[in-house]
Amino acid sequence: MKKHGHLNRDIARILASMGHTDSLVIADCGLPIPPGVECVDLSLKLGQPGFLETLDSVLADFQCERAVFASESQDRNPPVAAKAAAMAQDGVALEFVSHETFKARCQAARAVIRTGESTPYANVILHSGVIF
Repeated sequence: MKKHGHLNRDIARILASMGHTDSLVIADCGLPIPPGVECVDLSLKLGQPGFLETLDSVLADFQCERAVFASESQDRNPPVAAKAAAMAQDGVALEFVSHETFKARCQAARAVIRTGESTPYANVILHSGVIF
């Protein structure tokens, strides 16, 4: 049994298979999952697990060089906007795009991790960096 990192076998496998610039989406429970993109559905009920909790868990085990958020999150979801600002302070490059553009970009993701989050625009596309 694993002692550290993700216990969820699908998330552990996806993170281990990511290469430089590959993308991974962490989504609220309402984001449409594009056909053909793997979905790891963690949702238990509305709000659980939460977006920020899931994002923090992934970031602890993932080298992120760039993150894309919906621009609407800046006004409509202050906790997500605050997390984006904190990520920028940690050296992650940020991009904000319209929610429609965000959904279109999800089609290129390796996978989507679906949470139970039920607040608006609680979604992010994480782009893999390198550890060397």
